[in-house]
Amino acid sequence: MQAKEKEFSPGYCAPREKLLKYGVNTLSDTELLAIFLRTGLPGTNVMMLAHQLLQQFGSFHKLVSAKYNDFCAKPGLGLTKYSQLQASVELSRRYLGEQLSKETSLTSSVTTRYYLQNLLGHQQRETFVVLLLDNQHRFILHKELFTGTYNAVEVHPREVVRAALNENASAIILAHNHPSGSIIPSQADYIITEKIISACQLVDINVLDHMIICRNNYISFAEKGWL
Repeated sequence: MQAKEKEFSPGYCAPREKLLKYGVNTLSDTELLAIFLRTGLPGTNVMMLAHQLLQQFGSFHKLVSAKYNDFCAKPGLGLTKYSQLQASVELSRRYLGEQLSKETSLTSSVTTRYYLQNLLGHQQRETFVVLLLDNQHRFILHKELFTGTYNAVEVHPREVVRAALNENASAIILAHNHPSGSIIPSQADYIITEKIISACQLVDINVLDHMIICRNNYISFAEKGWL
């Protein structure tokens, strides 16, 4: 009897082979997950299992951000896979953070956007962070200052200023996520941005941008000319 792993259309390229031949960016979510899972289950090859898991969770994003008990309850998953996946996500965050720290200066929002989407895109509550920069606009570190609900977060300008002063930052970039998926700023987003800018001006700290992050999109106050 022919193995299920061979039941693919002519020209089918296994995920690892496809990665090596065409590059990792050509892989679908199913193929990426299949490489991570490595093996399937009795009667279910690894590609079928990956496809089923993505359907059950709803998306790759929801699978990655699933709670431990929900994740481990699915066939083919468990403590080891959960730990490996969370470690992979953290590796990605640290890689992007290292790339950010090597930037001569943050004159472009591209690297910053990828870093923040990796940091905030999976969050299911609004989280407000600040990127702290030196006097040449080089990345020092980020601080997660406030966490709220699904559609709101309370931000205190004095805590933003305090975080910057504690690290001797000369400039900052503000960012928070919208778990709803909408990048449209609320009135509260405009108001808090103005308050933070005013507070930072008193201590000669420059606010370079405020970015609203969604899983697959973002908006930059600086790019829009709103600062």
